[in-house]
Amino acid sequence: MTYWKHYHIPTSIDEALSLLARYNGQARVVGGGTDLILEMQQGHRPPVEALIDVTRIDRLNRIDEAGGYLVIGAGVTHTQIVNDERMVRHGTCLVESCGVIGGPQVRNVGTLAGNVAHALPAGDGTISLLALGGEVQVASAEGLSWQSMAEIFVGPGRSTIDPTRAMIARLRFQSTGPGEGSAFRRVMRPQGVALPIIGMAARLKVKTGAITSARITIGPAGPTPFVARQTMTFLTGKPATPDMFAAAAEVALAEVHLRASHHRATAEYRAEMIRVQLPKTLARATERAITGQAVPEGVEI
Repeated sequence: MTYWKHYHIPTSIDEALSLLARYNGQARVVGGGTDLILEMQQGHRPPVEALIDVTRIDRLNRIDEAGGYLVIGAGVTHTQIVNDERMVRHGTCLVESCGVIGGPQVRNVGTLAGNVAHALPAGDGTISLLALGGEVQVASAEGLSWQSMAEIFVGPGRSTIDPTRAMIARLRFQSTGPGEGSAFRRVMRPQGVALPIIGMAARLKVKTGAITSARITIGPAGPTPFVARQTMTFLTGKPATPDMFAAAAEVALAEVHLRASHHRATAEYRAEMIRVQLPKTLARATERAITGQAVPEGVEI
């Protein structure tokens, strides 16, 4: 079966948008294609007239620094993120999540922008980028605009970005600074296709032993990648101690929406993993904030 008839490799954002308009809803933007093509093969998405590969667009296959942000082009692969020293120092949780996506072949071609565009509640890269306060630059006929990642997700696999008329151009987050640290953890089911049971990420700022700001994300914990706002409010101003982290896990359990999945785990098991793993995630982010040292864990080379 043919899943697409034409494959285009534009060299500018304008050219990519023109191609989308030409196919009038029958084309899709693709980076590595590791999710989209598999979904077509499995019958979860219909075939299309054309795929539009954005990985050759000038400057969209690189990581840049601008105004205190780390800016990630739509064509940047997970491997590029894992190997970038600026990302290791100032976006550690994102390196940890990108480093466990798929295998080396997937990470070498798969892109973070594709992870975000698919808007899956358990997307590893999406969870960490949300914890870092990520933003999305959307390119459309109206031009380029930055939008908060937390506001674009509307349901499983759905976002406010029309994939037939617009594309993600770049992603960005403010670099972690002195007294800040981040961490990511994932529990997964390794049998057959490796499916995340639960993943979580945290970005904390710590001063004189107290948490002055917190961002925490968990997934899957609802229909969209979940920002644990009540837990973040609870932790802010509290001492960075194991007892407080355990209490924060209970607050998180009260605000998440867990469900049983035949392919992943029961809701009860997921809840227990949050109870066990979230305090560890918070402790690791705190350690990095205090020491200024960030050595990513669990990253596969």
